[in-house]
Amino acid sequence: MEDQPGPDISDIGRQAGRGVVWSFLGTLVTRAGSFILGLVLARLLAPADFGTYAVALAATQFVMVVKDVGVQSAIVQWRGRLEDIVPTATTVTMVSAVGLYALFWVGAPYFALLAGSAEAAPVVRILTAVILVEAVTAVRSAALLRWFRTGANAKAILAGFLVNAPVAIALAMTGQGPYSFAWGQLAGAVVTGVFMLHYARLPFRFAFDRAIAAKLLRFGIPSAAGIALEITLLNVGYIIVGHIMGNTWLGFYLMAFNVSSWVPGMIGSAIRMVSIAGFSRLAERDEESLSLGVQKSVPLLVSMVLPLAVFMGVLAHPLIIFIYGQEWEQAAGVLRFLAVLMVVRMLTSFALDILNGQGATRSTVWMNLGHAAAMVPAVIVGTNLDGIRGAAIGQAAAAVLVALPLAMLAVHRAGVRLAPVLPALGRPAVGAVVSAAVALGLSTLTHSIPFVQLVVAGGGGLLAYALVVVTRDQFIFVSDRLGRLLPARAR
Repeated sequence: MEDQPGPDISDIGRQAGRGVVWSFLGTLVTRAGSFILGLVLARLLAPADFGTYAVALAATQFVMVVKDVGVQSAIVQWRGRLEDIVPTATTVTMVSAVGLYALFWVGAPYFALLAGSAEAAPVVRILTAVILVEAVTAVRSAALLRWFRTGANAKAILAGFLVNAPVAIALAMTGQGPYSFAWGQLAGAVVTGVFMLHYARLPFRFAFDRAIAAKLLRFGIPSAAGIALEITLLNVGYIIVGHIMGNTWLGFYLMAFNVSSWVPGMIGSAIRMVSIAGFSRLAERDEESLSLGVQKSVPLLVSMVLPLAVFMGVLAHPLIIFIYGQEWEQAAGVLRFLAVLMVVRMLTSFALDILNGQGATRSTVWMNLGHAAAMVPAVIVGTNLDGIRGAAIGQAAAAVLVALPLAMLAVHRAGVRLAPVLPALGRPAVGAVVSAAVALGLSTLTHSIPFVQLVVAGGGGLLAYALVVVTRDQFIFVSDRLGRLLPARAR
């Protein structure tokens, strides 16, 4: 498939919009399935098993980003014919992934020991093998994202999950502990890879053009470094908590972090599948087009995320108890602060996508290095002072006070005008305050029954937010669209 030069900004918006819808639907299904899988495994496994898995997951999320030295992101924003670079890109990703896996195979015992969980080493070796599968499919997956064919991507990921879940549950029921996670995800990755190869239909051949490789790596290495730092920052809490407090407390921390990741996992993943490609196409036109795209999308993103963060923060205890049981309540105190981190994560990840789309990949590295310099000592001090809650406070504080300002500065320096965004954030901010007050007030009246708290206090808080944030024109627009849709279906 050959790329068309100079796409119209409205056409880019339509393609990205369709991509987000397909991506969100696919992500919603797989995340709902992952949620159910987590419920099942939480009742089959002990917190210590989750702690061991957290160590392997931290390693895997890091190697998943750097496995292709950023070639996948480079393909999405490539200015030129895709067919010219595919053989070289395939060669680079394969060599990089195989070499990286060899390093992690040797280094797994040392990594696990550093995290305070020596028994996690074999699990690390199994779970990180996912990158060998991803190396085969990385170029094809990037091509689908470049073409906004997120529906195909979503179907492939769903097919993998339909294998992952039964494998993990079957192994957990037979007493395999944290190995159930690892083998389930590896099996799912293989199935997803097969579907990716089928949908992309790109010739699979190896070649090496030095000039093309140099262009790919000039963009890709800083991009991979920036995203790798982002992933490291998300997972370094696991390593610090596990090293200081051990596997059981790490299991509680992982559970809270997983709940706080529901929104980034659904909304953020859906957006990320199209955002780099969309911002790249806008940046090809001019800086003004990119600025307009950012100015329209950031308030929408904030409006969607804030009420969910309020719900999660105010109702952390009934949420954890109702879903996972009383034995997991220790995770609730952590979740309150990770809800704040969740909002900043969404915004800083969006900033990374803007910078990658603009080609300002070096800025992503400096942005995340600054965040790391603040966050790592904050989590260490917080964990020593107040356990897992202190770790969460340290992460949230570093995100709000350091990561968010650095992200705004980097995007501004990349030529994006952010001043018009600020007035549009006033209504969601007021709505969040009102929502929190309503939810907190109603929760005190229903504190004895977690389910009732979630329905009454949560529903009341979300309704209050909608009444403040949704304008009359927006309400009329949505009502009109629904009014046209429903009679048409009735006929």
